Order: sequence, then structure tokens, then C-alpha cells
Amino acid sequence: MLDPNEAALIEAALQAENHAEVVRLLDTLDQQNVWTQLYWAKLWETTQKEDQAESTYRNLLRQAENPKLTLAARQGLERLKMQKTQLRQEAIAEAIADPIKTEIGVLVFAPILPEQKAEAAQAIAKIMNLDPYSARMLLPSKGIRLYRVGVVGELEFFGQQLKNKGIPVFWLSLSKIKAVTVYPVLYFESVEEKAQVSVQSADTAQEQQSIQFAWSDVAARIEGQIPIFEEVLDRDARGKLLRKEKTQDYANFCDLHLPKQNCILRFSDAVYQFNRGVNLTPQPALDQPLKHNTAWANWRQLSGLLSQNLSQQPLHSDFESFAETALEHPELLSKLTAHIDLFRREESDWDPAFQLYSALLFLKPSDALVTA
Repeated sequence: MLDPNEAALIEAALQAENHAEVVRLLDTLDQQNVWTQLYWAKLWETTQKEDQAESTYRNLLRQAENPKLTLAARQGLERLKMQKTQLRQEAIAEAIADPIKTEIGVLVFAPILPEQKAEAAQAIAKIMNLDPYSARMLLPSKGIRLYRVGVVGELEFFGQQLKNKGIPVFWLSLSKIKAVTVYPVLYFESVEEKAQVSVQSADTAQEQQSIQFAWSDVAARIEGQIPIFEEVLDRDARGKLLRKEKTQDYANFCDLHLPKQNCILRFSDAVYQFNRGVNLTPQPALDQPLKHNTAWANWRQLSGLLSQNLSQQPLHSDFESFAETALEHPELLSKLTAHIDLFRREESDWDPAFQLYSALLFLKPSDALVTA
């Protein structure tokens, strides 16, 4: 315990917010004394040095044997928590005061190097009120991860704090995501240095137009497969017939990002007309059924053409892992136009999930991705 007179003087100085006097008094005391440390923590608590105060309170909890000291440390931590909550609420309220920042948006984590994850997880845990293990699970080593859907102003508030800690993160409004122009490609008209494709018009699927681009204009290539579900009959353990949804096939997609033309070219084996334009059709192998072989071989031939001409551009092919996070937000996906035309009985959230994946990579800030 401290001398009662010394403790009273320190308490009085704290109440009067005479911080210089508190420092002077504490400097005259034994710095190893736990009560001295408690008063240092109280001083830091009132001078916006919350990290130092919290660390000291927690150390005192671990080593204190005096019930009164333990109670004082716990009360200090509770005050810090309430103060942090109040400041956060005030800051968020200020952030969303602008009507433009009240629209819906997304907060996205970009890849981070494995050796940086531990430190980043500690920062995320503190900013987002999570435990470090849960925070670490949010950090992707490859690809992007949809973390939160909410009001843009609030997402910006959290995102800026995360960014200030060196965490690769970005946020975008839904309106900006929806504004990305996507052209489904019908066929290549030419594949020379200036490639040219025939595409469905962005206004109506009934009209076509041509788009010319240099291969060097392509900023990135995005690949992904969308499952095609069918309802089938199956039997349970007792032999009773059940209707179940199973994945019957996959549709292949490849997007080319053209920032100069401000658009995305979308190739898919469901839309591309292999019998028109540049001849991509290989000879079928004799040991496979003709129909299956041709569909598979056609797409492989088209993919090979794109790979050959875009070997230097980044390739993003982690759609499946991204979809695991996107499919948790059906209310967001329902607001997106997928620009995907697959023959199926029911709409699938996988379609707008791929649109979201590609659009986020198209719009992401240049400093958001640590790895491709």
C-alpha cells in the first residue's frame, strides 16, 4: 500500500486533471510498487494512452493478490472498454453523417504474407473486438475474402484503422460494384496483336458489337467454375426415396479486365460460339465420346489461347474460396446483376457471387493486394 497522504494527493491531482502534478508525485515513489503502477494506469487512462493503461491493468490482474487492487484493475479495464465503445459509436455516427456514406457496401480482406499474419491478427482483434484466433482466420494467404457487408461510412471507419496498421483491406459501395460493365463474349473475330471480339451488348442480349483491344491492355485474368445443380432422386439409409440437389456439372468462366476500356470481357463455355469467328476447334480424340470431348476440348483450346497471350498478367483463380464467404450474404447477392446466362431450373447465388468476385478485383485499389 502507499502512504495514505501520498495516495490522497495523487487522487486529488487526478480529479483536478493536473497531470503534471500526478507525474511529479508518481516519480517520487517506488516504481515496482503495484499501487504506484495502478496510479500510472489511471493517469494513462485519462491522457489518451489507452494501450499503456490497458496493458498495466492486465499485468496487475495477473500478479495482484490484494482483492482491493484486483477490483481496481478490473474497474479500470471496464472504464476503458466503455470509453472505447462510446468513442467508436461517436466516430461511426460522424462517419455516416454524410448521406453518400449511408449506402450499402462491402469490406474485403486482401492476401497477406504468412509471416505477417500473427501481428495483423492482433491488430484486427483490437479494432474489431475479436479474439486473436478468430481474427487470424479472417486473413487470406491467397485470393480475397469478403468480411463484412454494411453502411459504407462504417466500413470506411473500420477499414481505415485496419489499413493504418498495414493490413491489406479495401471497401467499396454497392453502387460502384453494380456500375461495372460486363460484356459476354460470343467469339473472337481476330487474335492478332490487336485482338477483336464480338460481344453481347451491355444494353440488350439481342444486339452484338465488336470490341478491339491489345493483349497488353488486359490487367488481369479471372478464372472460376460455377456449379450447375439438378434435383435428383436418391434413397436414404432406409431405402426411402428423397429429392436431393446435387452438382451435375460445372460451367467454366474466364474474365479479362480491361481498365482502359473500363469493362470486363466474360468468356464462358455456355455462351462462347466455337463454330464462329477464329477457328479454335481441335480434332476430337478417338477414345472419348464426341460430344463430351468436343465441349471439353473447345474450352481447353480457348483457355490455352488466353493463357498463351496473357502469360505475364496476373491470374486470379480462387473464386471457390471467395464464394464461401460471399454465399453467406444472399441479401447482397440478390441486388447484383450476374451477367451470366446458364440454363437451369432455378437461379443460383453462385452467379452473382462470381460477378462480385470479378468486380471487386476489377475495382480494388492498386495497393490492396500483397500477392496475386
